[in-house]
Amino acid sequence: MSQFGAPSESHTMELADGSTIPLLGFGVWQIPNGPECVQAVQAALDVGYRHIDTAQAYGNEESVGEALRRSGVPREEVFITTKFLPSQEDAAREAAHSLGRLGLDYVDLYLVHWPQGGATRAWPGMEEAHRLGYARSIGVSNFDVTELETLMGVAALRPSVDQVQLSPFHYRRTLVNAAREQDLVVEAYSPLGTGRHLSDETVRRIASQIGRTPAQVLLRWCIQHGFVVLPKSTHQDRIQENARIFDFNLSPADMSELDALDQTGGTHRAQERKWW
Repeated sequence: MSQFGAPSESHTMELADGSTIPLLGFGVWQIPNGPECVQAVQAALDVGYRHIDTAQAYGNEESVGEALRRSGVPREEVFITTKFLPSQEDAAREAAHSLGRLGLDYVDLYLVHWPQGGATRAWPGMEEAHRLGYARSIGVSNFDVTELETLMGVAALRPSVDQVQLSPFHYRRTLVNAAREQDLVVEAYSPLGTGRHLSDETVRRIASQIGRTPAQVLLRWCIQHGFVVLPKSTHQDRIQENARIFDFNLSPADMSELDALDQTGGTHRAQERKWW
């Protein structure tokens, strides 16, 4: 039984290509392939998550597919994202390999994981993956303002999403605004700072005042800014806790206090230090 209600209009967002994406996703970065990942994804599906985010680089696509099959949730009810590992050559070929590992006929969203080799290098293969029916929507991750502009200048099929690191501490206003001007949905990964942000005094005070947890406050901040948000946990109680973000609101004063925690200066960058 869902802890926060089945997917509904208020819990989804429309992409520019007409597809619908759930606002809350479950991320599986750093969860090893195998029983731990299967159990975590099953737990998320059991409490009502209908959006799972994996990647070729994570090495756990097999476990995501296994969890989906074990869950009994119909395939068409779950939005599955995977990401092209840009150290590889051909995004379409790698999408086919991902489908084999996932045991699926298509993914709902396929992203270029980061712009290695330049903003446009992987895009013809991404468009081919879409044409072949491997991915219903395509997009990017870790693309900054200049990289988005470069890609938009040549793309025959425009990306629908930019997935970037976002939280009150990484509130990349310039990048967010530029993405939205291009009709991209913005997805927030690492919204809890891999746990670091949960101990912040401002976050903890706001959570205490409204009777919520620090994690719920951070995730709700993302929702109220219009981001799709991708928390990750392997603990069932936290998976449930992270889902309970649609039954309360942060006040304008709370949002302003959280916005002021930004350490990026409202940057146009997707990453302060690129790893590629």
